[in-house]
Amino acid sequence: MDKVYHVPVLLKESVDGMAIASDSICVDVTFGGGGHSREILSRLGKKGHLYSFDQDEDAINNIQEDERFTFVRSNFRYLKSFMKYYGVEEVDAVLADLGVSSHHFDDEGRGFSFRFEESDLDMRMNQQGLKTAAKILNTYTEERLADVFYLYGELRQSRRIAAAIVQQRKNLPYKKVKDLLDTLAPFVKGEKEKKVLAQAFQALRIEVNEEMETLKEMLEQSLEVLKPGGRLSVITYHSLEDRLVKNFFKTGNFEGKVEKDFFGNFETPFRLINNKVIVPSREEEEANPRSRSAKLRIVEKK
Repeated sequence: MDKVYHVPVLLKESVDGMAIASDSICVDVTFGGGGHSREILSRLGKKGHLYSFDQDEDAINNIQEDERFTFVRSNFRYLKSFMKYYGVEEVDAVLADLGVSSHHFDDEGRGFSFRFEESDLDMRMNQQGLKTAAKILNTYTEERLADVFYLYGELRQSRRIAAAIVQQRKNLPYKKVKDLLDTLAPFVKGEKEKKVLAQAFQALRIEVNEEMETLKEMLEQSLEVLKPGGRLSVITYHSLEDRLVKNFFKTGNFEGKVEKDFFGNFETPFRLINNKVIVPSREEEEANPRSRSAKLRIVEKK
């Protein structure tokens, strides 16, 4: 097993929040390096079972042989379908660690990081997928590119960046990370260079993997497959996904629209377990810098 594939964030807090019993049926929709899954299995008895999802072929190398464990090589947007396939009507707890694993950022061949200039502009979590970062840069209209960088990267200069990309690709199609870095160079000068680059790469990664759409689908399906009293434990890393999770947990919709019943009581499918968001300790942040932006929210289905 690859011990440095990924260091799980908020491990104890997120799994504690699932309120696991020995016979619980649990789902880890983001298997990755298997850290959270191993912790969940350590709390299950012989009658418990864990289903873990991951669409990335590399994650298969981290599978633990255990009769209480089923690995599902698929995107978590198909949560409900696979639970039905395995004959599971209801589950006791679902966990999602939405961050990109350190393995992906450190893999020079995947194009997730701006550190490796000769990497292909790929960024696919599922390497069987057809949409790559290079394809987006080479084929999207200027308006659509601007929307991607503005909505998913929150870049103020999104329109100027999109225009520069369209101009650049007329002469040289985008293939390598270096090609994109050359285009972004005029927009990332100064002390905020790394932050702007990170935002730009985040935007492309989200678009390549349809992360916002799949997150919405997973959350809605989690509500459907959870039994009353079941727990949903979610770790987010950037404001876009955290906003979706926060709104869904509080109101049952992604816009944050509060519905009230006849008596004026808030109508929501969940009960908040932690009213205040849980963040890593200073010790964890120092040991694992990637955890610094992590936020954990836990709810129970009514």
